[in-house]
Amino acid sequence: MTSLPWTWPVQGVRSYSLGVTYQIGAVLLTGCMGGPNAGLLSQIAYVLLGLAWVPVFAQGGGWNYLTEPSFGYLLGFIPGSWLCGWLAFRKRTNLESLAFSSLCGLVVIHLCGLVYLGGLSLFHPVVRQSIPLSSLPTAIFNYSVIPFPGQLIIICAVALMALILRRLMFY
Repeated sequence: MTSLPWTWPVQGVRSYSLGVTYQIGAVLLTGCMGGPNAGLLSQIAYVLLGLAWVPVFAQGGGWNYLTEPSFGYLLGFIPGSWLCGWLAFRKRTNLESLAFSSLCGLVVIHLCGLVYLGGLSLFHPVVRQSIPLSSLPTAIFNYSVIPFPGQLIIICAVALMALILRRLMFY
């Protein structure tokens, strides 16, 4: 008897990680579906909950999260979601405008994260967990360049989900 050339009946189907979390998708979908005010208020509530020691962030929560290199990206959720919602409701609903608004929101999130990374590296002698200036290019690569392709895939999914949901809800 010959064996099948596939290994999935024995080992199962392999899935590969995108290297990103779906937080970005939730942030952008909130903006695309709820508009700028819902996006802004939901992300302010999210950040405040995390700072109030509710473990909603990837590594817990609390005030010590302010020294984490990824906190700038979390702060970027606030203007990113607002911009995504503002752009999503400016034009007639179509896939391209929703994808463009999500991409603009993602760019704002990354810009805020990069500014925060730069600030942490400048205040390295003061802040204990900050990044030395010599490690800034590596941090930028790890926090912005590596996850970006996976986040582009998430943007496509967000735009499609938002289009379907907005058509179903007649707005």
